Amino acid sequence: MSELHELVGFLVVGLFAVGWVFGLVLLISRRSAGDWFWRWLTAAQVVAIVQALIGSIMFLAGGRPSTWLHYVYGFGPLAIFGIGHLLARDEAFRTRPWAPFALASFISFGLSLRALTTGLGIG
Repeated sequence: MSELHELVGFLVVGLFAVGWVFGLVLLISRRSAGDWFWRWLTAAQVVAIVQALIGSIMFLAGGRPSTWLHYVYGFGPLAIFGIGHLLARDEAFRTRPWAPFALASFISFGLSLRALTTGLGIG
C-alpha cells in the first residue's frame, strides 16, 4: 500500500504543478478558463481525496510517517481547495472564478511536495 501512496503522491504533486502554471498562463494571457481548466480541477481534487483515503487506510493499518507534519502537508490541500471553493463564489472573483483554484494549487503544490519528501524520508 505504501508504494501506491508514493505513486499517487507523485501524481498529486504533478497535478498541482500543472494547476498553478495553468493559472499563471491564464493570468498573463488574460484569458478565461475553458473546459480544460475545470477538468483539471476535478481530476486534481479527486486524486487528492484518493491520496488522503489511501493515507488514512495506511494510518488505520498501523502505518505512521516519520513526522506528524506529514499529516498537515497531506491533508492541507483538501482544506485549501475547500477555501478556494468558498472564494470562487465571492463577487471579487466573478470575472476570474478560476483564480482561487490556481492559488490553491500553488499552495497545495508546496504542501504536497513537502508531504512527499517527508514520506520519502528526505528532509
